[in-house]
Amino acid sequence: MFAAEVYRQRRNRLASDMGTGVILFPGNTQSPINFPDNVYPFRQDSSFLYFWGLENPDLTAVVDVDTSSETIYGNEMTLEESVWAGPRPSLVSVCEKAGIQAVEPADQLEAVLSNAVNSGRPVHFLPQFRADNILRLSRLLNMKPEAVGAGASRQMIRAVVFQRSIKSDVEIDQIEKAIDLSHRIQLLAMKMVAPGMTEREVVGAMEGLVYAEGGCRMAFPTIFSTRGDVLHNPYHQNTMQASDLVINDSGVESPLHYASDITRTFPVGGTFDTRQKEIYQIVLASQKAAIEAIRPGIEFRDIHMLACRMLTAGLKEIGLMTGDVEESLAAGAHALFMPAGLGHMMGLDVHDMEDLGEDFVGYTDKIKRSAQFGMNKLRLARKLEPGFVVTVEPGLYFIPQLMDRWKTDKTFDPFIQYDRAEGYKGFGGVRIEDDVLVTESGARVLGKPIPKSIEDVEALAI
Repeated sequence: MFAAEVYRQRRNRLASDMGTGVILFPGNTQSPINFPDNVYPFRQDSSFLYFWGLENPDLTAVVDVDTSSETIYGNEMTLEESVWAGPRPSLVSVCEKAGIQAVEPADQLEAVLSNAVNSGRPVHFLPQFRADNILRLSRLLNMKPEAVGAGASRQMIRAVVFQRSIKSDVEIDQIEKAIDLSHRIQLLAMKMVAPGMTEREVVGAMEGLVYAEGGCRMAFPTIFSTRGDVLHNPYHQNTMQASDLVINDSGVESPLHYASDITRTFPVGGTFDTRQKEIYQIVLASQKAAIEAIRPGIEFRDIHMLACRMLTAGLKEIGLMTGDVEESLAAGAHALFMPAGLGHMMGLDVHDMEDLGEDFVGYTDKIKRSAQFGMNKLRLARKLEPGFVVTVEPGLYFIPQLMDRWKTDKTFDPFIQYDRAEGYKGFGGVRIEDDVLVTESGARVLGKPIPKSIEDVEALAI
């Protein structure tokens, strides 16, 4: 937990932004795996963590803006619960560490909210992604479950996004703690991979290191696969061959739940072959150019297009694309090989605040999402500001089913050399990703450098 003053300042700023009414934060509850007493590892809602810092389940927080009061509603652990789970610090003592003085039993909350609703006072809450919280708000606010989503406060969403987008020094420190562990597991994987091993052996070693040495957990399900053409591949059962490239896209949560998100691509056999080097070098040059271009005031969609321009020019140079690069970009032909966005915001969530609505986080009233294939997956397009932490993750992917469809339909035929591209089926993909802080004058790649040049990656296998 950060110092109590950090949380107080965050709540005070939010209350000032809201102006009037009641601000409601439902915390997360335990989620059963297959029966009530067998639960998934608990993870608190990120906005709840940001403003209150409390990791206890079954809490609800309320700020009454008009009376300047803050209250946590929850129950102390019973004796029977302590028998099974062990004694814990009292809820009151934990709340004091977050600068909260008022703690009330959970059953008092309904009357407080009912009074606010009956008095016509606005009750502000954020969009909910868990069914149990949707049902709880439905009951507490006397609205149908299907109306809860539409009832979320746009004013509160914008205020929370505004605050959480700018990372403070203590938050950057937490992100770098997570990246330190990512550094360790990326190096472990690069040194460990060998022909004949299964992907799960490496994943098990990586995740074991995170838990054993960091006491932390992964920020998202690890993507570790020789099938790099499957962008978010959860499958770890392949046996790796000497000719394979493997993508390691993995992230760690820091002790205070800030995320890292790092991707490296490396050869199972220890050295890149000629074709792998060509594709890898195109992606690496694209990523370096994108990072160098980051600065306050530039729209991230322009950084995305710069990266795609580099990818397209590289593919043209090796004969996979043809025609004018700018015309190809405008048409969207490059999306056959790069159907994803360049990156996203990162913080307490690996895709920061995506639960609040991606368009609120990455777009503005003037900067709207494109409908073009590929561009429509760009999570962040808005102007960058100092304090943003973004991922930069260009890639080139050879997706057989997409290649077959476009070739059959003659999609962007003037720009794509389909006959030559046919030989890349089975190649997989290459992605390189780092976490980047936007500074006052430019950008800084966070964390210890993780090898990504061809020479440095190959050197680890020696």
